[in-house]
Amino acid sequence: MFGLIFLGIVVVLGGFILSKYNGFVTLRNRYENAWAQINVELKRRYDLIPNLVNAVKGYMTHEKDIFENVAKARSSAMQSNTVAEHAETEAQLTKTLKSLFAVMENYPELKANENVMKLQEELTSTENRISFSRQFYNDIVMRFNQEIQLFPGNIIAGFFNFRKQDYFQVNEAEVQEAPKVNL
Repeated sequence: MFGLIFLGIVVVLGGFILSKYNGFVTLRNRYENAWAQINVELKRRYDLIPNLVNAVKGYMTHEKDIFENVAKARSSAMQSNTVAEHAETEAQLTKTLKSLFAVMENYPELKANENVMKLQEELTSTENRISFSRQFYNDIVMRFNQEIQLFPGNIIAGFFNFRKQDYFQVNEAEVQEAPKVNL
């Protein structure tokens, strides 16, 4: 009788551990997928930026520094590896794009350029998708971090080496909004 009770406890405990482990793996896969979606949108953003710069370069011949700053920020963002690095370099890229858009407002002939307007619309749309993807990623990371910190999940998470993940946060207040396109 004692053997059956012990076996029952082992089976229930094993089932609980297996269930928690599978839950952690599921959440890990979800945040990895969410991060992959952010990367898709960031790649789209990186591809749009040179097109926009090339479209406005002819009009803005005296603004060489801005174009160089945008190129440097884009290059830096593309080379980021960790979530924290991405957040930092994306903030810098957003700042340089805001300065480009601000200078563009001084060139009324750009307002009439259909190509520039389409590129800005695409970039704004991409910024919105990045924002939504970042929010989804952060929500999944929050659930994952919460699950691995709560008892008894923290014991199981520690045993299987699940670690807390970083949020994708923009720390500078002036870049927490998508760039405003106003031509």
